[in-house]
Amino acid sequence: MRTGVSLSVTSADMDRLRDLVKDRNAPQNLVWRAQIVLLTAEGVGTNAIMRETGKSKTCVWRWQERFAAEGVDGLLRDKTRRSRIPKLELSVVERVVALTMEEPPREATHWSSAAMAEMAGVSASSVQRIWRAHGLQPSRPTVQAVQGPRVRRQAARHRRALRRSAGPRRRPLGRRKEPDPGAGP
Repeated sequence: MRTGVSLSVTSADMDRLRDLVKDRNAPQNLVWRAQIVLLTAEGVGTNAIMRETGKSKTCVWRWQERFAAEGVDGLLRDKTRRSRIPKLELSVVERVVALTMEEPPREATHWSSAAMAEMAGVSASSVQRIWRAHGLQPSRPTVQAVQGPRVRRQAARHRRALRRSAGPRRRPLGRRKEPDPGAGP
């Protein structure tokens, strides 16, 4: 249990904190942090600070400690936190990319993220992130184009041949509007 917390706050810091509390445009999280420090400097107890600011005991303690360690600048920024999504190992990423280039299992026409996730032992959202990062779209027939220039040249030749065999471009089918004979000149 903590008892008798006292902070030594310089007059310049007190002015800065009071200005922050009075500023109507200041973010509210900075305002209540400043209030916690000001109330602590005035000798108000933790329970009274909790009632005044509406924050928990651990929150009050956290900002008292942060001010004691870093001063006003410590109140003005949040600490960086680790990412919510852990990084995947490079070997897992390489395995997913390699499996994507192979034929899908069973009678499937392409890899689904769920099937790939099951095969690679990661979540479907991880598979989707890997595919997005590598520009892979397994549901499209040109996924093998990522393999190399030879395959890209073959695909380009194939597309040109398809265009040539289609013949000249024609107008889209549909009825032409005939002028209305009953309309005036």
